[in-house]
Amino acid sequence: MLKIYQQQNGGLKGVVLPDAEPIATNAIWIDLFNPTNDERLKVNALLGVEMPTRADMEEIEVSSRLYQEGGAIFLTAMILSNADSDAPTADVVSFVLTQERLVTVRYIDPQPFKTFAARCERSSSIVPRADMVLMSLLDVIVDRMADVLERAGAEIEAISKDIFQPPDGTSMQSKDFQNVLRRLGRKHDLTGKMRESLLSVSRVLSFLTPAMDGKPNKDVRTHIKTLTRDVQSLQDHTSFLGSKLNYLLDATLGLINIDQNNIIKIMSVASIVFLPPTLFASIWGMNFHFMPELAAEIGYPVALLVIVISGILPYAWFKRRGWL
Repeated sequence: MLKIYQQQNGGLKGVVLPDAEPIATNAIWIDLFNPTNDERLKVNALLGVEMPTRADMEEIEVSSRLYQEGGAIFLTAMILSNADSDAPTADVVSFVLTQERLVTVRYIDPQPFKTFAARCERSSSIVPRADMVLMSLLDVIVDRMADVLERAGAEIEAISKDIFQPPDGTSMQSKDFQNVLRRLGRKHDLTGKMRESLLSVSRVLSFLTPAMDGKPNKDVRTHIKTLTRDVQSLQDHTSFLGSKLNYLLDATLGLINIDQNNIIKIMSVASIVFLPPTLFASIWGMNFHFMPELAAEIGYPVALLVIVISGILPYAWFKRRGWL
């Protein structure tokens, strides 16, 4: 899909461009979402530079993601998507900035793009310049990541309370531990993708700083510095949440080990308690012809009494030592 944004009524009006219609020369922002080859060639012809393909966007080398060519600045970053679900994803999005236009190439539809598109159409605060459109879009992306981190922090705090302060005051059971481990795993996956996304955005801003030094737009450079500080603070917060998740994971595994040790301890004590009665029962169950106990009138009740006492004594000893 190819969508262009043009200046209209003080804001930017977005229009989905049909295949047969050429791109308007006054388009400030061109958004390529799952672009076809024809749409890519149409943008290439308008700008005179080649848009990155998906293979180009997925290159690992920083030099392949951040570069200048033909008077345009090419920036590729990992953007978080589906953060509200249990399966968040992070995929590459390319920003191509020229003197007059901004082009975005993406294969995901993250929430910041929807938010920014709606803001463009209802607000006149966005300066109709390509560089300021890029700054405003990055600002929305960083704000979205801040909101996701804030919500993740609250959910991690709730998990911490469930681990150390169960609501009903009882100890956690096996199924409770499994649920906690799944929740911790989902939050760890989210913070990991968030850390990767913040790192890529930080690289984009670091590359933009020298790239914009020769530009006369002082407000853009100021905006870059502000975003850089915001991203750095979010990275610190992400590291804190990651450390807390690791601590909670270790604590949960420790509680599981304690619970398992208690079960093994009970089984060990039970086996020792029943060992002496089993020994006496085995002795008196032998089939020897001459056994004096068998001829005694009180042999049977005495045997039962000895078996009971031999079981009570180990139990009382364990209880006195505090092992039960």
